[in-house]
Amino acid sequence: MPDIDQFSPIETMAVPDEPVYVVEGLDRGDHMANWSPDEALPAIAEEGRTPLLLAEGIHWVLQQPETLERGRCFMTIGSRLRKDNGTLDARTPALWISNGTGRDGRENRNAPKVGWCWAGNRHTWLGFASAASRIAA
Repeated sequence: MPDIDQFSPIETMAVPDEPVYVVEGLDRGDHMANWSPDEALPAIAEEGRTPLLLAEGIHWVLQQPETLERGRCFMTIGSRLRKDNGTLDARTPALWISNGTGRDGRENRNAPKVGWCWAGNRHTWLGFASAASRIAA
């Protein structure tokens, strides 16, 4: 994802302006496995929750590595890339455990990976990470 720095919070999210804040009530979203990001986003909002940003998901895994398990990984659909015409890019960031195949290479088997999935696709092993709230520190 050479353009990952261009991904930003979607408009419906309230992210504190402060550079440091606390994300509370984290959930990997396993109950939404096999949903598409397009299906999950309104359901997360309906639950009164907010989807995680990619950076928040990475920080969560760094602080609690057991959060990421083979077959139980997650997308961070709060981060999206807005194209020049105003529409959203079809990619949604995700964190998962590498199988060490293809471009990953065998030496990366079982390593955490940051990548992307299509907004309309479903994956049986990817949930949708969300939080109950964000609080300025």
